[in-house]
Amino acid sequence: MLVRYSMQNSKKGLLPFKHEVHLSKEQCPKTPQEVENMRRIPYALAVGSLMYDMLYTKPNICYAVGIVSRYQSNPGLDHWMAVKIILKYLRRMRDYMLVYGPKDLILIGLTLISKPIKDSKKSTSGSVFTLNGRVVVWLSIKQGYITDSTMKAEYVTACEAAKEAIWLRKFLHDLEVVLNVNLPITLYCEDSETVANSKEPRSTNEDNT
Repeated sequence: MLVRYSMQNSKKGLLPFKHEVHLSKEQCPKTPQEVENMRRIPYALAVGSLMYDMLYTKPNICYAVGIVSRYQSNPGLDHWMAVKIILKYLRRMRDYMLVYGPKDLILIGLTLISKPIKDSKKSTSGSVFTLNGRVVVWLSIKQGYITDSTMKAEYVTACEAAKEAIWLRKFLHDLEVVLNVNLPITLYCEDSETVANSKEPRSTNEDNT
């Protein structure tokens, strides 16, 4: 893949997405010349290749790929630079692999959210589940509605992750490979207010958020 997009000799990236990078529709081509220039760049093809890599070998690029995939219909140069950042990261990580140790397989979940996207004002939910410290399930998706606080956005993410945990427990139980699968699953949230709120009965307002 790196050869296909002429990135085999590029610098090796440390992260698949830079915190200071903020992509939006405002960076899409606005003039006929800009549109023509972007037609020479295989943006959609590169994003498709990244999606394949994300699904089968590199779950840690899930968030970054989700962001750049939103601009496939009319990508700009800034969007393409973000794709190249992911490719540089893959160049560094191409020889890395997941290795499971001999210890008991313990299922643990972690949830995260990103700041609201400039175009839609919606946050992006993210969750990761690990067995023995190795990723087995991951998710990154834009929330379906706008929340008015970080706590509520995190709460929505935690609820979706809890549903995923229930499904994953049933799946592992059917496989009969995790002996302690019936134990409570630990789900970490980065916001302490969300954890406190999860222990309280949900109000009507929260149900309608």
